[in-house]
Amino acid sequence: MDHRTTFDFNFLPTGIGSVPYLDVHATCLRILEACPRIPFWPQFVQRSHLEDMIVQFTEGLPFLEVTEDRRVLLTVHKDAEQELVAFYDRFLAEDVEHFALSKKYISGLFEMLSLIDRDPEKYGPFIKGHTVGPVTFAAAIRDKQGRTLFSYPDLSEAFVKALAIRALWQVRELSKSGKRPILFLDEPYLAGYGSAFTPIQRHEVVALIKEVVDYVRERSEAIIGIHCCGNTDWSMILEAGPDIVSFDAFSYLDYFFLYPGEIQRFIQGGGTIAWGIVPTFGFTGSETVESLSDHLGKALARLHALGLDPGQVARQSLLTPACGMGTMEPPASERVLSLLRGLSERYNPCL
Repeated sequence: MDHRTTFDFNFLPTGIGSVPYLDVHATCLRILEACPRIPFWPQFVQRSHLEDMIVQFTEGLPFLEVTEDRRVLLTVHKDAEQELVAFYDRFLAEDVEHFALSKKYISGLFEMLSLIDRDPEKYGPFIKGHTVGPVTFAAAIRDKQGRTLFSYPDLSEAFVKALAIRALWQVRELSKSGKRPILFLDEPYLAGYGSAFTPIQRHEVVALIKEVVDYVRERSEAIIGIHCCGNTDWSMILEAGPDIVSFDAFSYLDYFFLYPGEIQRFIQGGGTIAWGIVPTFGFTGSETVESLSDHLGKALARLHALGLDPGQVARQSLLTPACGMGTMEPPASERVLSLLRGLSERYNPCL
């Protein structure tokens, strides 16, 4: 944990990624209004299938074919070895620009950077991005027989490296804002990890995630988070070495606290908790700042009961929605952003 520097987050709000809106410009303005200290670029999953969290990071990668129903097919052909050699030549040369994403796939990032550039002093000091995590990516990509990327070790290894260098490209783009980048690796596949259907061992999960985390960290000043919106083995996530752990604190608080010793050590070592306290999937519309504050207060009390200093816990806490908002109705998503901002103001009057 020596790499960690503690940041004074003090319950600042930010987002996870996906939104249900269609207007790129208006959405980015709304995010800057709701999360001015840590704006995040949005994924417009209702606007284009190319902004789906898996598809979004496939642009230009070999052996992948994107279908209109948002699936990614693995197609290995006779020139595979030659393409792999060409890929590794680019990767080993650290040709980061070769792995850039275009506005067609990642419109929210470019629009957000453009808006911040108009008035940079108004926002920051952080900016948040996100990438699909390597485990979720490998599990989502299948060949025509239904086999995942895990069945192709050589290709799996190459794609993890592709995600790593593409993450570095994103971090460098975000840095152009003059703000310090925060990058979340989104790993929804790890929700429910440990079932009989999981084709990957614990140590392999840690190694895959750690490869991306370490690659970006060694080449940038990015703050690295891991987000999982369901129940998982949180000791496994913490072992991968993130600076921030992001989870659905509304629905899975008790599961998270099954690992009190690991959580205590993580925070004492400078780690930050991103409390996904505003529900998304289970949003009813009856939630209030007061009810969510009560829920968060119980979570914080459990950390204090572990002997952690309340001031340290506050400094190392972020507030987010429980998960992405892409499947919500726009009015509900708007309410989530308002609740998030209101809750943050309650815990951080200086916002």
